[in-house]
Amino acid sequence: MVNPVHLTTLIEVVRLGSFASAAAQLGYTPSAVSQQMAALERETGVELFRRTPRSIVPTEAALVMIRHAEKVLTDIDALKAATARAADAAGRELRLGIFPSLATYVLPRVLSGERWRRLGLDLHVSVAEPGDTIRRLASGGGLDVVLVYQVGQSGLAWPHTAERLWIGDDPFHVVLPQSWGIADGARVTADQLGGMPWIVHHPGTSDATVIDRLFAGCGLAPRVVAYSDDFNASLGLASAGLGAALVPELALQAEPEGVVLVDVPEIRLARNIFALRPHAAADSATRLFLDLVAESLAALPVRAARAGRGTAAG
Repeated sequence: MVNPVHLTTLIEVVRLGSFASAAAQLGYTPSAVSQQMAALERETGVELFRRTPRSIVPTEAALVMIRHAEKVLTDIDALKAATARAADAAGRELRLGIFPSLATYVLPRVLSGERWRRLGLDLHVSVAEPGDTIRRLASGGGLDVVLVYQVGQSGLAWPHTAERLWIGDDPFHVVLPQSWGIADGARVTADQLGGMPWIVHHPGTSDATVIDRLFAGCGLAPRVVAYSDDFNASLGLASAGLGAALVPELALQAEPEGVVLVDVPEIRLARNIFALRPHAAADSATRLFLDLVAESLAALPVRAARAGRGTAAG
């Protein structure tokens, strides 16, 4: 399925003549725009640009796609607006539970857009960890929908009366202190990281259990120097040289100086992000809001794009 976000980006790239100009216009990085165009080429199976060292030239297929894309995007917005009006969403209250990193880096992008304002919802936000918001949803504690994450097959449970909707994935990345002398984007093995100091989750949590099993499965026995369930704190300690950390993509939106990302083929893990809402609350305006969250998450700049493209670490 073609992603409407990618169609919007394609229109701006062709209109402005470069990935960099389109990135500046849309608030992305040039790398994110390049990745979106590559994804659109995979989705459609056609070449959209002829690339030279100094320029990009849209193909005839790209020009045809743009002519249809402009109508498709207009129709999508009209459809969503009409559906929201039909549901009489104006003036409705939406009580949202959301975990901290999604509230910090994705929700503001949603709320700053015209499409959110057209929904006419009165938003009330509760920022807390998934376990807390799920308990409130289950007990009828004043929440209409909660945005949560699950790491692997961890023990996250939700009420049977709630509908679960996938929003997106938040992959983890291995972060090292820059002072260790390993290049940003280098590929290293779990064996090379064995015995090095690590900053890890507090024992006993479901996330920590999944990560411990992952490490054990690839033979990585970290030498723990700190326990932290706060990713910003983990990044700060890594930047100061204390140890390595496993940090999700969302937290890397606030990446400090002094850290590098490396690709460890044996370590592949992600937080799966879901929305939970009672079946009784399955109105169209709430669903349109969740679509905006999913689109904004997918459009975030990807800091980790270079990971895995470097050379092997010596």
